[in-house]
Amino acid sequence: MNPGSPPLTDSSLAVLAQGYAWLPGRWRRTAGPLVRTRVMGRHAVALRGPDAVRFFYDERHVQRRTAVPGPVRSTLFGHGAVHTLDGPGHRVRKEMFLNLLTGPAAVGALVDHVTAVWDEAARTWAGRASVVLFDEASRVLTRGVCRWAGIPLDDAGSRARDLVAMVDGFATPGPRHWRARRARTRSEAWLGRLVEDVREGTAAAPAGSALDVVARHRDADGRLLDPHTAAVELLNVVRPTVAVCWLVAHCGHALRFRPGVRERLREDDPAYAVAFAHEVRRFYPFAPFIGGRAVTDLQWRGEPIPAGTLVLLDLYGQNHDPGLWDDPYAFEPGRFLARPPQRDDLVPQGGGDRTANHRCPGEDVTVALLTALGPRLARLEYGVPGQDLRIPLNRVPARARSGFVMEAVRVPAPLEERVR
Repeated sequence: MNPGSPPLTDSSLAVLAQGYAWLPGRWRRTAGPLVRTRVMGRHAVALRGPDAVRFFYDERHVQRRTAVPGPVRSTLFGHGAVHTLDGPGHRVRKEMFLNLLTGPAAVGALVDHVTAVWDEAARTWAGRASVVLFDEASRVLTRGVCRWAGIPLDDAGSRARDLVAMVDGFATPGPRHWRARRARTRSEAWLGRLVEDVREGTAAAPAGSALDVVARHRDADGRLLDPHTAAVELLNVVRPTVAVCWLVAHCGHALRFRPGVRERLREDDPAYAVAFAHEVRRFYPFAPFIGGRAVTDLQWRGEPIPAGTLVLLDLYGQNHDPGLWDDPYAFEPGRFLARPPQRDDLVPQGGGDRTANHRCPGEDVTVALLTALGPRLARLEYGVPGQDLRIPLNRVPARARSGFVMEAVRVPAPLEERVR
């Protein structure tokens, strides 16, 4: 901040009140290359754009480990998680996730498990008056990812509710936050006991499964993860997969209001299905921004950033930046047929190089799941009763208020034949 400039107003309440709209609103009132503000009493700057992504993910500039707030660790990520590490410790732990969640074989196996569960579940929807897509997708994803991970499920419904709660309450005070903390405590205890049983030989972990890999992982110091940390990291495989239910519900919203897209998605066109998945991730709100701390005194396009400053990367704003996207507030999957997304342009789950820094290792899984489930949803026959389909941007994470209710679901014959 320049000497003599007026003191910055703390924006913490504005962040809670405005959610995804906060930083885009600040950008509209800012003429310079960054936004300056205060958050949680700390001087903060916000950046966006592909160059800013590369700047943010350079560990010589920004450190993530000390920037994750305690409430987020206690709900979304877990204490001791890979997200809270930097340097060699982060790279060794991250390699475990990359081995599990990247590559055609690993991604394909997970998608196969989830789509098999989806096809099983869809038959049951047809016998009910109505279903809530968000809730059904959360249970499908929980069952599918746990089958793939080698994790036995005692009660898929309650486990799905806990996994959803951890995501739903990370960015808000009040009841949702405390539900998230309780859900994390239960989930860590459940998976911690499972890891101990695997190590003692009283429970089986399929060779190469996520349960097997995490239970036997050795960190940079050569030691096994303690059971609590192993449970945290198992949740960091399972929880983000279940969080795709937010995006599946967004798929339903997109198909409701864009019938031409639904008709196109029903066709056997893999390229369009991928483009649809990318556009859902770009258009609909998912993560508003991410943060880190300036490692040293920095400069961004001539503007000083003192050491210790909270540096925010504006994800939602970048995904709707007219300088990057034509007509950014229009839902148009065809934009990704003409030009596939570049690494640091489309950043709904963060950016950078996933092999070297904190970019989400499950991004390929998210795209593949939406590519598979989007056409399945489009091919279902169902009615959309009157309901509240507004998506309030002041709620993080955002979704249609109704969760997207479908009634009189009917499974087309081709899907029934595949299930049989």
